[in-house]
Amino acid sequence: MKYQGQTEYDHKGPSPRRGVLLCNLGTPDAPRTAELRRYLKEFLSDPRVVEVPRLLWWMILNLIILRIRPRRSAKLYASVWAEGGSPLLINCRAQVAGVKKILDQKFGEDVPVVLGMRYGNPSIESAIAELTAQNVRDITVLPLYPQYSGATTGSTFDAVAQTFTKTRWVPELHFIGGYQQSTGYIDALCDSIRRHIAAHGEPDKLVFSYHGTPQSYLNKGDPYHCFCHQTTRLVRERMGLAEDKIMTTFQSRFGREPWLQPYTDKTVEAMPSEGINHIAIICPGFSSDCLETIEEINVEARHIFLDAGGQEFHYIPCLNDDPLHIEALAELAGQYLSR
Repeated sequence: MKYQGQTEYDHKGPSPRRGVLLCNLGTPDAPRTAELRRYLKEFLSDPRVVEVPRLLWWMILNLIILRIRPRRSAKLYASVWAEGGSPLLINCRAQVAGVKKILDQKFGEDVPVVLGMRYGNPSIESAIAELTAQNVRDITVLPLYPQYSGATTGSTFDAVAQTFTKTRWVPELHFIGGYQQSTGYIDALCDSIRRHIAAHGEPDKLVFSYHGTPQSYLNKGDPYHCFCHQTTRLVRERMGLAEDKIMTTFQSRFGREPWLQPYTDKTVEAMPSEGINHIAIICPGFSSDCLETIEEINVEARHIFLDAGGQEFHYIPCLNDDPLHIEALAELAGQYLSR
């Protein structure tokens, strides 16, 4: 692979290389209260995530939230934990391996691909150190959030930039800000929906549930809400679905202020009374299954819908390491490696 964009210099040792950094939100190290407290403190201390005056939020976070929520969250994580760790970590590792395999084959050489979590381990800083140790001087950063939001993709950029404030030689960087309309990503979503319908029949309503953000973030200019609706529309158009057959909702709200609506839980609770008795939910904003999809959707939303009188509930898993998804991710990163 020819290295470009760097002036020639005299050096001894191997030539500079290009590599890929895949990033996701993160996970606690174990499903225990102490580990959850550390993880939640790092996550909820990020001013991109919670836009509340710092002193006021410090008191709320440390005197209330971190005294109550870690124990409850630990129990939820314990219910989904596996031998290899949290579902998110397991899926992300599979994605790294899959993307690397495709890129190695495409370029005919070893292409470093590593995982960095915005919060928890492996950290973004440790991932960049791993790439640097492999003499990577040109890094393509791909946050695994299809729809850009300042609270996720923007925060990832902050973490990458902060890491390089500690180094003298900043490598060439290529930051992928989102891929909500990527052909490969949309194709992978459509394929997963088609396979589900073939196995379980067509639902009365197909619900696209995305992670929510406070309504104030949209009011201040965050494009996330628009990108979520764009993804839903592209899938609907690609599959030729009627508009009344699909719906976009938002989950995982926190606190008392209004979040993006309609809310997933309230929506599915009302559906049986509207004559909608068979639904399928897909979560296109999550590249990997995690607590928010496995527990909040496949368990909590299922109970809400069935308890309200619904008859048939299905959850369509995230794309995870589905071959079409891995190909889409490799294609996104490979565009920069091919320059």
